[in-house]
Amino acid sequence: MVHYWLTGLAAASLLLTPTVAAAEDTDSPCPFSGVLCLFEGTDFTGAVWNVRSLTPGVGVCVSLTEHGWEGRVNSVINTNGDTASLFFNEDCDGGPHPIDPNTSVSSLGYHPKSVWVY
Repeated sequence: MVHYWLTGLAAASLLLTPTVAAAEDTDSPCPFSGVLCLFEGTDFTGAVWNVRSLTPGVGVCVSLTEHGWEGRVNSVINTNGDTASLFFNEDCDGGPHPIDPNTSVSSLGYHPKSVWVY
């Protein structure tokens, strides 16, 4: 399966780059390190989109609305060593709802409109 992830700069410019990443844990629904995997379904099912900062350790706000993922995220896995955050608004405002490093949430119960990732 080909996964796509968002790469971004801390500045305003973001790049959406289709990338075939090397899987690190093929038993996991999110087999890539250093990303926030967003799943369309609960329990890590359905379509998946991987999000990360282009510069590790430098945070970036990513609008899910701009990338067609508003209202679609129902579960997440954070394989990054930094906390990611989910927000109710497009501009990383209206939260945050942190997702600790190397943790997952099988059912969010809400639909974020933006995420902050490192």
